[in-house]
This record gives sequence, C-alpha cells and structure tokens, in this order.
Amino acid sequence: MEATYRALLKHGYADLSISRIADELDKSKAAIYYHYDTKDDLLVAFLEFAVDRFEETIETETGDEPPEDLEHVIEKLLPLQPDEEQRQLQAVLVGLRSQAVTNEVFREQFTQIDDRLAVTVRSIVERGIDDDTFRDVDPSRVAEHILATVNGAMYGRVTTDRKSAAAAARVSLASYIDSELRCRS
Repeated sequence: MEATYRALLKHGYADLSISRIADELDKSKAAIYYHYDTKDDLLVAFLEFAVDRFEETIETETGDEPPEDLEHVIEKLLPLQPDEEQRQLQAVLVGLRSQAVTNEVFREQFTQIDDRLAVTVRSIVERGIDDDTFRDVDPSRVAEHILATVNGAMYGRVTTDRKSAAAAARVSLASYIDSELRCRS
C-alpha cells in the first residue's frame, strides 16, 4: 500500500499505472496483478487501508470528554498546521475523490468513508448530549454540517492557493460548535 501511495504522490491518478506502482514496489507487474485485477481494484484496497489506519488513530486518541474528542477528530480531519505528510495524504484523497464523479466503485468507497466519519462524529455528539456537555440537538445534522465544512475546506486547501481558508473554516466550526452544542450555564 505504501508503494501505491508513493506512486499516487508522484504521478497522480491520471498518470498512475500498475507499472509505476510496481516500480515503487520494486516488483513486477505480475506480482501486483496476482492480487488485484485492475488499478482501480488496487486503489479501492488502498482507500480501505488508509481509512482503517486513520480511524485507528482517531479511536485510540479519543477519550471520555466529548468536546475534546470532537476537537481531536476535527484536528485530524483538518489540521490547522498540516505537516508535509498530512498535506500529501489530503492531496491524494482529493485526487481520488474527484474520480468518484464518474467511477461508481470509488463513489461507493467514498460514501462508506463519509458514512464512517459521520458515525464517529455523531457518536461523540450523542455522548455529549447524554452527559449534558452538549445541548439536545440532532447529532446527525451536526455531524453532516461538520463533515461538509471539513470536506469543503480540505478541497480548498488542496486545490487553491487560499492559505487562510482552512483556518477560517476551523474558526467557523469552533463558533458553530460553541453556539449549537455547548450547554449554557
């Protein structure tokens, strides 16, 4: 999977080939075709791998404090100061996501990814409601709002030179969370 990632970084989706992935892996194309029928089959497996690793990070670093857990998830999805690895991963994911417009398999995969992320955010909001940290709101609506904002800001960060847009989106999300979720004394 690391070889697929490196090849995507170097070549992007449009110029990606099994040959280029094999070169990164230092193996033959036949070795890859033994496991995957097509480039897209390999990329779907790559997406599953990447999302599983990402979710493990989120799950192992969340605790019993819904406000902090929500902030943690948002920071993982849309870091204020992304390092090079985070920028590269976001670029790869945005590039692959753009293929979902015409590729049904990718669309299904990204639907599953977004559904899993929405469940994560929704469950944090539900915990906050249950322990009276958050007001009684519709957790699904809040989760969709947060994910839409994060996805839009990520697209902007990767596809434009608007450096402050992602930070502005984070400030806006913090304001939204404060006004929509926080219980008032």
